[in-house]
Amino acid sequence: MTKYVGAIDQGTSSTRFIVFDEGGSVVESHQTEFEQIYPQAGWAEHNPQTIYETVVTCIEKTVQKMVDRGLQPLDIKAIGITNQRETTIVWDRETGEPLHNAIVWLDTRTKATVERLTQQTASRSRAHFQRVCGLPLSTYFSAVKLRWLLDHDEPTRRAMEDDRLMVGTVDSWLIYKLTGGAGRGVHVTDVTNASRTMLLNLETLEWDDSMLEFFGVRRSALPEVRSSSEVYGLVADGPLKGLPISGDLGDQQAALVGQRCFEPGMVKNTYGTGCFMLLNTGTQAVQSQHGLLTTVGFKLGKEAPVHYALEGSVAIAGAAVKWLRDNLGLIKEASEINEHAGKVSDTAGVYFVPAFSGLFAPYWRDDARGCLVGMTQYTNKSHLCRATLEAVAFQAREIMDAMNSDSGQAIQVLRVDGGLTNSDLCMQIQADIAGVAVDRPQMRETTALGAALAAGLAVGVWRSAGDFAAAGGQRRFEPEVRAQERERRLGEWRQAVQKSLGSVWEMKRAGAMAAARRGFVAMRAPSFT
Repeated sequence: MTKYVGAIDQGTSSTRFIVFDEGGSVVESHQTEFEQIYPQAGWAEHNPQTIYETVVTCIEKTVQKMVDRGLQPLDIKAIGITNQRETTIVWDRETGEPLHNAIVWLDTRTKATVERLTQQTASRSRAHFQRVCGLPLSTYFSAVKLRWLLDHDEPTRRAMEDDRLMVGTVDSWLIYKLTGGAGRGVHVTDVTNASRTMLLNLETLEWDDSMLEFFGVRRSALPEVRSSSEVYGLVADGPLKGLPISGDLGDQQAALVGQRCFEPGMVKNTYGTGCFMLLNTGTQAVQSQHGLLTTVGFKLGKEAPVHYALEGSVAIAGAAVKWLRDNLGLIKEASEINEHAGKVSDTAGVYFVPAFSGLFAPYWRDDARGCLVGMTQYTNKSHLCRATLEAVAFQAREIMDAMNSDSGQAIQVLRVDGGLTNSDLCMQIQADIAGVAVDRPQMRETTALGAALAAGLAVGVWRSAGDFAAAGGQRRFEPEVRAQERERRLGEWRQAVQKSLGSVWEMKRAGAMAAARRGFVAMRAPSFT
């Protein structure tokens, strides 16, 4: 009998449901985009109910496609979930209804909260808790977003006081809803998602009492922390009613599994809305000295060993291409960036730093802002398109350098996945700038594949991770640029980055000076009335 495994891939801008066969090939899928909510500059939200509804729609559409092909949906043996991480959802334990829109991982409204919390630490350092949770105080992580909600949203604060509050990342919300919701739903998360909250102790893999006290969070509001591969509950309704939900991984850790980076030293990079590189460090958590995060890579079973990873996170990667399309109108479709970037052999000295929401690793500067450097009258659309692709590659290169320094060994091969990897040009640029081979799998759905693998392992579709081999081969991109040229361009990129730093304060200062000058001119100007 043919066995299938389904994977819910809930991302920042869309939701997908993908069904894989035992060989790791895609059998059928459906994808749905959903609304992005931007209440004000720097704020990004999602409607939690809309997220759940897109999941239901994708499952129903995929199942119908299988039926239309004469396939049996009941041959699906389990469902795995992979999700946008750090995005924070709060809901009412009694009603099961959301108390506020989800605050998305790239939202920066919590800058003042981060500054205040940093001053409350004994060391006055954002890195104060990194030895406990692996993460710096940053707008990025879930606990800071929750603290903001408790400080600024009255329904959330009241729910916490009344012990009605439930908090989770997107995986927790979906598992809760899929297993029945209010009064019935299971409230769990896995170690990979929990490790992105700032509340998990990396050594014990449990919620840390000192972190809960610091952020003012009740343990009763949080989900139970489980492994990435076990049965959490059964689907309560719909065409897959009764099916076990048995895999749960944050999207970047799911890609680490889907790329089969099971051994220490193996590294993958995912190019999505942001850009996320993970290096498997084995069963020991390595504390970074170069601006990286320490996180849980995966724990594929209750009794399986935990694998940790060093991670470098870039806020803006594919989102920069979307910005060219939606904000500037330079391209009509995202795929057009390759056509225009391919018309020129270089950027003619233009460097684009897409620090729209600050810079993540290795800088961790929320005062950075996007900038274009080196433009002349010769600069055209093609140069800007190529500079956008190079910006993604340069950010990845800086993370690689940090990983090499922390691990004490040089990365030799970079395994890649995500939307931007569809561009041969972008991957060649990445190989040239990184100076290492770039391996792109033929089957690109590695994030969903990782979730499916975790789910299938839990119910016996696969006996071990070693038994699993992804479908198809891979294409390798080798560096074609001389080392001297590569380092020269990297130096110029770093100069451009420096121009983006502190720009918020510089703009405020410049604005104040301009206002003062206007006042002086107005005071001195003669009157002709």
